[in-house]
Amino acid sequence: MIQDDRKPDSESAAPVDQAIWPPIEPIAAGLKGTCPRCGEGKLFSGFLDIGKNCGVCGLDYSFADAGDGPAVFVILIIGFIVVGLALWMEVSVNPPLWVHFIMWIPLTIVLSLTALRMIKGVLITLQYSNKASEGRIDRV
Repeated sequence: MIQDDRKPDSESAAPVDQAIWPPIEPIAAGLKGTCPRCGEGKLFSGFLDIGKNCGVCGLDYSFADAGDGPAVFVILIIGFIVVGLALWMEVSVNPPLWVHFIMWIPLTIVLSLTALRMIKGVLITLQYSNKASEGRIDRV
């Protein structure tokens, strides 16, 4: 029987996984957008929306909260790539400004949307595999 129990003292804790599942590579599962426990079910219900649970193993995705992390990584990575290429092109070729607009704006949008989904999946699967949860202060 598959169980996904939570600690009784906190509702926001990461799930305690008592089922026996073969280990999966969290980065590969995140890039593919699959379940962090079984690696087969879908993680996303839409383009960037996380599903309610896994259709294969039943894992509840309520623990998943990537926050602003994926957006920060996308800004830093894609920004570095696009700005670097644009500067290189400006220095090497010196094209008119409209060529920059036609090239770099669509490239930035496509790369950002693609990378955002993959990075969000990776952060959620790493969150599950490392049993990350919200920090709490113990009251004595």
